[in-house]
Parts: sequence; C-alpha cells; structure tokens
Amino acid sequence: MLTNLHIENYALIRESDIQFGQGFVAITGETGAGKSILLGALGLLLGQRADAAVLADKGKKCVVEARFDIEGLGLQPLFDEADVDYDDTLILRREILPSAKSRAFANDTPVQLPFLKQLGARLIDIHSQHQTLTLGDSAFRLNLLDTLSGGTERQRYEDAYRTYSHLKRDLEELTAAEAQNRKEQDYLQFQFDELNEARLQPDEQASLEQESQLLAHAEAVREGIATAAAAVDDETEQSVLARLRQAKSALGHVAQYHPQADELLKRLESSLIELDDINSELQSAAAGITYSPERQQEVDDRLALLYRLQKKHGVDSVAALIQLRDELDQRLQGISTLDERIQTLMEEVDKAFAQVQQTADRLTASRTKAGRLLEKNILPTLHELGMPEARFEVEIRTMATYGATGHDTVAFLFNANRGGELRDVAKVASGGELSRLMLAVKSMLTSHSLLPTVIFDEIDTGVSGDISVAVGTIMQRMAQRMQVVAITHLPQIAARASQHLKVYKQTTDDRTVSRIRELEPLERVTEVATMLSSDPPTKAALQTAKELMSL
Repeated sequence: MLTNLHIENYALIRESDIQFGQGFVAITGETGAGKSILLGALGLLLGQRADAAVLADKGKKCVVEARFDIEGLGLQPLFDEADVDYDDTLILRREILPSAKSRAFANDTPVQLPFLKQLGARLIDIHSQHQTLTLGDSAFRLNLLDTLSGGTERQRYEDAYRTYSHLKRDLEELTAAEAQNRKEQDYLQFQFDELNEARLQPDEQASLEQESQLLAHAEAVREGIATAAAAVDDETEQSVLARLRQAKSALGHVAQYHPQADELLKRLESSLIELDDINSELQSAAAGITYSPERQQEVDDRLALLYRLQKKHGVDSVAALIQLRDELDQRLQGISTLDERIQTLMEEVDKAFAQVQQTADRLTASRTKAGRLLEKNILPTLHELGMPEARFEVEIRTMATYGATGHDTVAFLFNANRGGELRDVAKVASGGELSRLMLAVKSMLTSHSLLPTVIFDEIDTGVSGDISVAVGTIMQRMAQRMQVVAITHLPQIAARASQHLKVYKQTTDDRTVSRIRELEPLERVTEVATMLSSDPPTKAALQTAKELMSL
C-alpha cells in the first residue's frame, strides 16, 4: 500500500508531501490544477523514462520519493534476486538531475529501471481513462482470464512452451550447422587427407634441414675431415702422433733424472691418449660420409612438401600442421555423428511439443471456466452501474498454432441494450459503457490479486447522476480489500471516500505552483458541495453533499 509520496521540483509542484491512508482515497481539483502531475511523478517511481523538461527549476534536481507498506506481498525473492535489502517498509526514490541524468534507489540501494518496472507492476495498477481501450486487446483479455483462474495453468504452459522453444531453436541451429558442414565436408576431407598422407612427425623438419645441409656440403666436409686425419696420423714421421711419440721417447730417457721432465712426460702421455681418440673418431667420421644424390633429392622433396603445407595453411611449424590435422579429424567425426544428434534432438522436440499441446488444452479449459465465472459475476455489477439490459459473453477460440500465451484468442462480446446483437466490446460499447465495464472488471479482479493499490484516473468519464453514486459505492467496496485512489470530477464519487485530497493552483512570487492537501471533514463537505454547484456552494448543495457523504 502507498503510504507517502514526496515530490520536489517536478513540473508545477515546488515541494509537496502527501500522506495516503488505507481504504478509498479521492483526489479532486479543477481541470489543470495538477492532478495528472501526481501520476507523472508516481510513474517515475514505477520505471518510466525521465525527462529534464519536468524540472521546474532547471538548476536543481527533481526528487520523487514514496513509501510503501509491502508486508505480506511475497516480494522478498524479487529483492533477493536484485541484491536489494528487503524491509516491510519500502522506500523508492527517483532523482532527475539538471543534466537529464536520472538515478533510482530502493531502500537506499541504487537500482536499474527494469527492477523498478518489475517491482511497480506488483505494487500499483494505474488505470487511466484511456486504458478502457485495452478491453479490446487480446493479450489483456487472456491475462484477465488467467488471473481469475489463479495463473497456475498459464505458468505451466509458459514453462512447457519455453522448454519447447529452446529445444526447437537448438534443433534449427544444429540442422543449419549440419547443412553448412555438409557443404564443407568434401573440402575438409581433402585437407585432412592431404595432411594425413604426409605422415607428419613432430621433430622431422629440423632433422631434415640438418641432413640437407650435410648432403649439400658432403665433399667439402669429407675432404676437411680427411686432411685433419692425415695431419694427426698419416703413418709418416711428419704426423702429429709420430712427432709426439718421439717426444715421449726422449723424455722417457731423462725423466728419472729430472722431476720436471717426469711431469711433462705424464702430460704428454695424456695428450697422446686424447689424440689417439680424436684420430679414431676422424677415421670413423670420414668413413661415414657418403654423398647420395638420390637421398639429397628425397630430403629436399620432403622439406619442400613441409614448407608448402605450412605456407598453404598459414602456420610456421610441423607441430601446427599436426594440430590442424587433428582438428580437421574431429570436425569430420562430428559431421559423421551429427545425424544421430539431430535425430535425438528431434525426438526431444516432439516430446516437448506434446507437452505444449497438453498444457495448452488444460490452459484453454482453465480459461473457459474463468470466462464463465467472469460472465456470471460481471453482470450484477453492470446492472448496478445502470445497464440492466446488458449482456456479456466471453468467447474463446482455439487456433492451430501455439504461441507464448497458448493457442487461444479471446473475445469479449457485449451489448447494453435488450435485443441488441452481441458484438466485440471494442466495436459496440460507448466510452461511458467501456468505463463502467472496465470498473466492473477491476472490481472483480481485486478478489483475485495481491496487488495492494489501484489508482483510477477519471474512470468516471461518461457517467453521472445515480450511476456516479454506484461507481462510488463499487470503489468503496473494492477499498475493503485494497487501497483505492480515485482522481475524479464527480462529487458522488468523492463523497464516498474515506480520505479526500484536494489539488489546487496558487500563485506566489510571480510563479504558479500546484499544491495538494488533505481536507478536514467540514472542508470535505464544502468541496463536494462546490463540485455539485459553484464556489461558494449553495445551501442546497451543502445539504446534498452531507447526504451523499452519509450514504
């Protein structure tokens, strides 16, 4: 329930603080006094877009803040999901800065507009005089019947349809991917076969490049090794080993007489051992070097293949080619198993669609029952509102296709006159009849909804006299179950309220502002009488006002 509304620097309102009570609250005032401004300010708290044009003083920010009693409304999960602190007293605040930027807060926690809209839909139903046109809207009619039936079957259907839609989308995407893959399969297979037939080895390129270098310079390498081997030991007295052996023999004769000669002898013996080993390896290396034009051609051809494949696929190593080959293999395997996956998914889609059909049929049955309930309960209210001959029927038609709200379309058939043809309400009802019909619908909805507050913005358009009294009585009855706020021009409606707020204009400092205040009991009598006659009111009007308020 709305308990307080504070407004600063919004349109004609400089600053206003409004307390709202329980039950039936009437808001009156002359045309242009600013009654609709209240709804505009409240709309900001319900997530409507902000516009800096509403700032009365362009140098100051606009602030709209409201308090709500939300105990027992089951809103805690909504707060938990948005990570906003919950309290049974909710404070919503919206600020519009001179820069046109806006900020929103819930219990002093910054929030986004979608949260305000979601929350606002659970707090207040604002019904304007133009909303009667929604009686002709199929979505409104469906929602009305689903609300009257409790909404359980609607929720089950939406869950089933959501599952079906997701599976169907997955199937469409998989089928499209399969078709695309089929187009690419031959090319992918060609690429894979080419890489697979190359029998790639991770380290072969470096080994082949080294071998290629050796083969290209085989003669020079062999000649260099042979020259070195000959210098070390060519079986002549001029070789290194022969000369060292002579030196060893010479030192051996004198080593026992000279300590340093003995040390040099040992070092020389060690050098001879190392040279013998080098000589052996030189001989082996020389013997192992053979030049083969065939092998060189084979190595060069293999390297050319590796280089060509790397250039073709835009990589710089054999390892990358191997990775690409394996990826192609996986894609080809995926294509080969795609048919099985599609078949499995098709079966799941069929099962999900069967569930959609079942829940849709139950939803239709639920709506049909709610339609009969609406027909039964709305007629007495229409009779009370001055349409004793009114007839009203709910017609539900099922379609072959299924959508997010089922496979039904709903028509509200109406005629206010005896013997008149029942036709769609949007085509046959006058503005005043639509207003009364919508009021009857809203009256019935109050017993099927947790919505704590409903605001009627001049729903009394097109009604007067005794019908106005009936409208006030119905609003008064609704207010026993929820908070009802009515912006009205009719004294018969204002007289039935438990709280009366008056909006008026006042000129101060060469500026016209809107103000609002709660009327005391005697002031209420005067206000209702003024609405009945003139300002100041006549004695007869004052007496009539007292009688209206005592009904």
